[in-house]
Amino acid sequence: MQTVRGVVFALCTALFFAAIAPGARADQWDRKTIVTFSDSVEVPGQVLPAGTYIFKLADTIGDRHIVQIWNADETQILATTITIPSMHLEPHDRSIFQLEERAGDSPMALKVWFYPGDSTGREFVYSRHSYFR
Repeated sequence: MQTVRGVVFALCTALFFAAIAPGARADQWDRKTIVTFSDSVEVPGQVLPAGTYIFKLADTIGDRHIVQIWNADETQILATTITIPSMHLEPHDRSIFQLEERAGDSPMALKVWFYPGDSTGREFVYSRHSYFR
């Protein structure tokens, strides 16, 4: 009888931890990152005014290179863009956003986003048109 209680307790404990495990990894799965830009920043297809934004990987299993850019309270997707992998020699302990200068008075363009602990970042792909404005 004592053995049966121990087995039931162990099984219930395992099921409990299995049930909460997916929620504990949510931010790592989607790479949710909150960033505030002090100036306007170009992303593929548009210019984001200065402000706070949330960057996340789209909730897809097949493609981990679709980035969604949300408003600060996550009520509206402002942009969805395809990225390509960009390697970095060693991971950082914080998010890194690399910007690139544009010609004339155009705002800086977001080039690469690295999530903390990742050595592979997401490089944003711009159309040829956006380079020659």
